[in-house]
Amino acid sequence: MIKNESKDLLIIGIDHGYGNIKTANHCFKTGITGYESEPLFTKDMLEYGGRFYIIGEGHKEFLASKDNDDDYYILTLSAVANELRDVNLTEATVFLAAGLPLTWTAGQKSLFRDYLTKNEKVDFRFDGTDYHITIAGASIYPQGYAAVSQFTSALEGVNVIADIGNGTMNVLYIIDGKPQSGKMFTEKFGTYQATLAIREDFMRKTQRELHDSTIDEILINGTANIAVQDLKIIKASAKKYVDDIFRRLREHGYDENTMMLYITGGGGCLVKNFYRYNTDRVRFVDDICAAAKGYEYMADIQMRNGKI
Repeated sequence: MIKNESKDLLIIGIDHGYGNIKTANHCFKTGITGYESEPLFTKDMLEYGGRFYIIGEGHKEFLASKDNDDDYYILTLSAVANELRDVNLTEATVFLAAGLPLTWTAGQKSLFRDYLTKNEKVDFRFDGTDYHITIAGASIYPQGYAAVSQFTSALEGVNVIADIGNGTMNVLYIIDGKPQSGKMFTEKFGTYQATLAIREDFMRKTQRELHDSTIDEILINGTANIAVQDLKIIKASAKKYVDDIFRRLREHGYDENTMMLYITGGGGCLVKNFYRYNTDRVRFVDDICAAAKGYEYMADIQMRNGKI
């Protein structure tokens, strides 16, 4: 969160991922379950518009357009509340800085901006605290680039940015610090596709179900306390997925001998754990909140320069 003194507002960056919602200081699951009456368990509960929502419950299905329902709007309110709670505020004027997949940004940013700013005054209750916010506006930026935006000017030569999220993989070329608008790609090939493939492969080979939490543990850490043969099956499937990542990168022109590769997003742990990469030519942006911070950084610069 960045305070803009001249506008007297708070810039709050939100990375609306398909697996997790990230702000500069928080990360929580992109899950939401709505109730007509107050549910039994009320942790992470948001009340808005006469309904009750448990944040982080369930799994949000992949939607090419994030404004198809109210879920991402409710998740946005929760993200704002988390940031405001850190500084003991319950009332504030906020400017939202968010993002969309690289090649979708131009076509969808107006709709998504309108979606986030559809209500200027918003009153809601989160975790037992009432919040009253004014949404002064929003800007939408390209995913992938945001996570490296604070150091792109220092990048020399040909650099490839691979933002591997839960739902999509975004690829962007940056040459001598300049993003190449003609060399950016978005594919529906995020880490959730790896989870689905591993689950299916495990079922086919063992006739047993595998819980997603076990898969997540292995993807993040490279191992888990399970039977050796089961672990072998899962690791083989994960390696195949990562091999496919690099195959797709090569299809988009990536050459590991002449280009630097910067990997952002949750998929970075898969590359670390299941691929033999060149440590001299591959860099990882490990901060899961890097994109949200990048959105804030870009919005703050534009605001200071009078472009917002």
